[in-house]
Amino acid sequence: MSLSTLNHLAAAGAGIGKPLSPAAPAAARSVRLLPKARLPGPVSAAAAATASARADPAEDRVSALSQVSGVLGSQWGDEGKGKLVDVLAPRFDVVARCQGGANAGHTIYNSEGTKFALHLVPSGILHEGTLCVVGNGAVIHVPGFFEEIDGLESNGVSCDGRILVSDRAHLLFDLHQVVDGLREAELENSFIGTTKRGIGPCYSSKVTRNGLRVCDLRNIDTFGDKLDVLFKDAASRFQGFEYSKNMLKQEVERYKRFAERLEPFIADTVHVLNESIQQKKKILVEGGQATMLDIDFGTYPFVTSSSPSAGGICTGLGIAPRVIGDLIGVVKAYTSRVGSGPFPTELFGEEGDRLRKAGMEFGTTTGRPRRCGWLDILALKYCCQINGFSSLNLTKLDVLSDLPEIKVGVSYNKTDGQKLQSFPGDLDTLEQVQVSQL
Repeated sequence: MSLSTLNHLAAAGAGIGKPLSPAAPAAARSVRLLPKARLPGPVSAAAAATASARADPAEDRVSALSQVSGVLGSQWGDEGKGKLVDVLAPRFDVVARCQGGANAGHTIYNSEGTKFALHLVPSGILHEGTLCVVGNGAVIHVPGFFEEIDGLESNGVSCDGRILVSDRAHLLFDLHQVVDGLREAELENSFIGTTKRGIGPCYSSKVTRNGLRVCDLRNIDTFGDKLDVLFKDAASRFQGFEYSKNMLKQEVERYKRFAERLEPFIADTVHVLNESIQQKKKILVEGGQATMLDIDFGTYPFVTSSSPSAGGICTGLGIAPRVIGDLIGVVKAYTSRVGSGPFPTELFGEEGDRLRKAGMEFGTTTGRPRRCGWLDILALKYCCQINGFSSLNLTKLDVLSDLPEIKVGVSYNKTDGQKLQSFPGDLDTLEQVQVSQL
């Protein structure tokens, strides 16, 4: 199959009216976007950044993006969302993360070629005029957050006054990471394959309503009692979890110091974002993970614990659905996945290794080799239906350049030969499908 055929098949199969654009070489991916400006653009730094680029049609398409736009993953993650956000950020006043935590890994480079592997800090941080917001839907591991900031500032990137963290966001403690590992050990051969960053246990604390939020750091007198509940809950459920009053005391003292340093970053981001919308400022939402890992729509239970699809933007930032305009789905020209779970178009052996090496498919967060396979059109169409993408950004097309043959998964069939009309929610069905390829 030719790359041109792949381009048109992807567009047709995904239900998009125009062909997907090929990606440029890794150092400078090209972006083709369908214009759809629903809200007036701001009179702001973002507007000034686009004024000099009117002669370039590609720049015009970027400039025409809606006041509130989003970049979301349309596979199982690692599609290149951070790179696209880095390209778009100069045209926006605010870049916001709405869900997830340090399990997301976005790799970007500055103008000198310095590599930054970001996990929680939004990818817009390299652009001085951009405000970065971590919304209420995210979970914050404070030590890791400060490590990212220290790494940025040691490389000349100023974070002072440029990052806001929601006072409603939940705190992810080291104990959540310990529990994450203990849970995986309990599951033995049926483990989920998490990043062991404590994301699932933290969201579990949130849902069971015994979690602590960033705003609790402002009430340190009651902080210890609330944290004690978390420690006791973990100790009662997991034999391997060690707990003592001395551990609690040390953790409280540690977070007293964190609270002082974090205070300048804490804000009511719901208010900040809605005020920004009223002021006609442009906001770019940076999704973490991807739709196929969504807690509701992904390949459950092999999913993340939040909603990295369009719905998570509203719940994770506190903005209304009506203000959201363009949503860009980022999709690789092939597919990769980290950890366990069904992967219908996966390649094994030499084929999988060749694709993995060509695409340098190793996790930003874990360093684990990613499972690789062909582009899955049925899964992509499913993601497009859920999110209503206004355009797709096709990345890493150059990785396929030297392969002797390129295939694309176009449909699923049951073992009896019956063709499936939609992406199955049942895990047993998905694991047994036979993929028709072109």
